[in-house]
Amino acid sequence: MGEGLRFELLGPLRAFGPEGEVPLGAPRQRAVLAVLLLQEGRPMTYAALVDAVWGERPPAHVRNLVQKYVSGLRRACAGAAPDGSGPELRWTGSGYVLSGAVIADLAERRALLARAVAARDGGDGGRALELAGRAEALWRGEFAEGLAGPFLAAERLRWAEKRLMVLEARLAGQLDLGRYHECVHELVRQVAEHPMRERLVWLLMLALYRSGQATEALVAFEDARRRIAEEMGSDPGPALRALHERMLRQDPALLPESVLAS
Repeated sequence: MGEGLRFELLGPLRAFGPEGEVPLGAPRQRAVLAVLLLQEGRPMTYAALVDAVWGERPPAHVRNLVQKYVSGLRRACAGAAPDGSGPELRWTGSGYVLSGAVIADLAERRALLARAVAARDGGDGGRALELAGRAEALWRGEFAEGLAGPFLAAERLRWAEKRLMVLEARLAGQLDLGRYHECVHELVRQVAEHPMRERLVWLLMLALYRSGQATEALVAFEDARRRIAEEMGSDPGPALRALHERMLRQDPALLPESVLAS
């Protein structure tokens, strides 16, 4: 791709060339582009592209639409990088191929998280949290926000899960560094937004307990137990139950050494 054109998908799809943001056309054309970008240079058959963008019931004139959108995307790429440094969208014997395209924010996120893991494994928890926070700041909304189609809907769910897993790891890192009070407010908000996410409840309980709010930690468990029973007809998972039992018996191992020594 060089310096010709860069794409972003951590939010609404955007493209930037040397002269600024590049118009990418109608929503369906943008959806076609997003699907092809996510193939990362792999060919995609016409049938697979139609199924990814329109699903099982495409319009009768879908072939004309595909041709129209592919032509529009070629013009957009060529116009943004007239020196030929932009990506190339071509048809091969095995399908459509978008080559020379990099999703810049995904690449940056991947690099930041890799550095965060290396910092954590090297014992630098503060640096790991800083890098993970920078990765989180790249998000501008939902993944490929506003674009329709079964493929992108599935990708949106997958990336929402990946984002939550990073959030949970970042909050766990804050707890490891003793930032209990800082975590409580964000965890309360996250549990309200994801009430069935047991890992977030676990972290909230621990943050409350370590910040001297043992009663509130037990209340958080009871609230989660009631929600899970109402929604799923079951009990909380073993990790959440085990933490609750340890809090009931006031397991000293739940408190950091600095608290035990005070």
